[in-house]
Amino acid sequence: MLRVYTIAEFANSRVAVEDVQIGGVTIRAGDPVLALSNAANHDPSAFDEAEEIKLDRGARNHVAFGFGIHQCLGQNLARMELQIVFDTLFRRIPTLRLAKPADRLPYKDDAFIYGIHEVPVTWEDPA
Repeated sequence: MLRVYTIAEFANSRVAVEDVQIGGVTIRAGDPVLALSNAANHDPSAFDEAEEIKLDRGARNHVAFGFGIHQCLGQNLARMELQIVFDTLFRRIPTLRLAKPADRLPYKDDAFIYGIHEVPVTWEDPA
């Protein structure tokens, strides 16, 4: 999920420390560079069926938490929190499902941090 829905798209602004050529374009030392994590995380040459969420994919080579010395210090805590919350939630409420189609969820794309405004859910009471 973090790969497909990278929440901090513009957090990776950097400055080139040496001249480099990428895709036939020269970036000079000192030039500002804006690395788009979301674009990298959707690269079909790096991820089979890049637009699909596959919870069993197991790939951790995305850049939702940055990369190298710029990696988020809280990434392991965030992964642990997500694993615990989803395991617990679906174990306790196995009939939980979206209350409306995923393509109708209201996305927050008008700010620095990307996300979903709300995720309405429903479930069947087994009683």
